[in-house]
Amino acid sequence: MKVLVTGFEPFGGEEINPSWEAVSGLPDEIGGAEIIKRQLPVTFNGVRKILPRLIVEERPDVVILTGQAGGRPNITVERVAINVMDSTMPDNDGFAPEDEPVFEGAPAAYFATLPIKAIVRALRGEKIPAGISNTAGTYVCNTTMFTALHTIAVAGMETKAGFIHVPFSHEQALEKPRPSMAVETIRKALEVAIRTSLRG
Repeated sequence: MKVLVTGFEPFGGEEINPSWEAVSGLPDEIGGAEIIKRQLPVTFNGVRKILPRLIVEERPDVVILTGQAGGRPNITVERVAINVMDSTMPDNDGFAPEDEPVFEGAPAAYFATLPIKAIVRALRGEKIPAGISNTAGTYVCNTTMFTALHTIAVAGMETKAGFIHVPFSHEQALEKPRPSMAVETIRKALEVAIRTSLRG
């Protein structure tokens, strides 16, 4: 078994991204599965170029994509990705698309194929605040989730995939009154999500 887990580089003026801080510290093996850890750029075009190649080459059994959702107080497991890129904030390449499709001719949306409710139950069972989110937004996180699910569908793979948003780390919240979570807790949450996905 093989699990691909991704996090993002910093963006929006932040010096770190808690998604990558957590992913990079994961062990190389969880539940008997090989853990492949990759950092993605916070760019619409970069993600659409890099992620399909990564999925097709690695052919993982599970794909768990992670990203920062500053302002959210808990771990949020995304239910759906939509075929829209729309942002007033430029990505790290300075690109700010408006009402553009992630992929022309692709479906309007894809649902996560991870066991999202089982993941949330398992996280809460470990006393980690968690919930299901019904919107991944229209920024790079949504594009990443849509790209992964579209790639898997087009390739006819049976890979389970989805996206998990994480709060700011405590370090990021030192100078702003925003909800935050310890990176160690985020990392534990990802381990729980991986184990649950491998079982489900």
